[in-house]
Amino acid sequence: MRAYGIMVVLLAMTALTMPPAAAQQVGTATAVNPLSEGTPPGTATAPLTVGARIIHKEHIHTTPTGTVQLAFLDKSTLSIAPNTSIVINDFVYDPNSGKGHMLTTLTQGALRFVGGALSHAGEASIATPAAAVGIRGGTVTIVIDQHGVHIINQFGIITIHNGAGTTVLNRPGFEVTVLSWNTPPGQPERVTLAEIDHLLALLTSKPWEYGGVLGLHTVDIGACGVLGLRSNNCPNTPWVPTDTGLNNANQIITQGTQFGTGTTAPPPRYPGR
Repeated sequence: MRAYGIMVVLLAMTALTMPPAAAQQVGTATAVNPLSEGTPPGTATAPLTVGARIIHKEHIHTTPTGTVQLAFLDKSTLSIAPNTSIVINDFVYDPNSGKGHMLTTLTQGALRFVGGALSHAGEASIATPAAAVGIRGGTVTIVIDQHGVHIINQFGIITIHNGAGTTVLNRPGFEVTVLSWNTPPGQPERVTLAEIDHLLALLTSKPWEYGGVLGLHTVDIGACGVLGLRSNNCPNTPWVPTDTGLNNANQIITQGTQFGTGTTAPPPRYPGR
């Protein structure tokens, strides 16, 4: 655990080579279901709302019934499961050059990351108690439970490193489990359908939830959005399975996140902090 803390400090110190990032906005909450909170540095904890500014070094916490999706300035996104705690340790991004770096710490729960510009440059990483996870051009789901840290590759190249070794995971639909910082990462194993079903339920809004967008209704079959207008909470068109069930489920996980990344008109914004 001590090595884990040192690793986080060393990664965060790379910000010293870039322009100061403290107290600046790094992203936006694009979907918030009830009972999710943010704690910007130096201020009190407050409930998150759609459109809320996400600040450098902010702590995000969801209760057992809360979920959040964050969209960052480089177009990457984080979908945060219930009962999860993360910190945006470091986010520096220059849209003109496309350079910078991103470091997020996951201490509890689960998240799904869809990479943006920084990921494509290999400059996005997620720290966990058991391993540092580097993401290049990819989509990854990370889960912490009583059995360790599970890193699932949906797309791209995922580098998993800790005090005992390094594993590169580049096969979509496979996962690596790490028990502790001083235990070597396990061998890649194919994700089971049962696990994918569990993650879909964990990271997807429930039928009665509306992502924090007031007025969003899905009463009629096929209807989605506010007064018939399209919402980021709704897919453009249904995805038709064309491959095996396992690959189908992996694609649903990836596409389900991409639908909410702000690739079209953003949801209505309400005053943030």
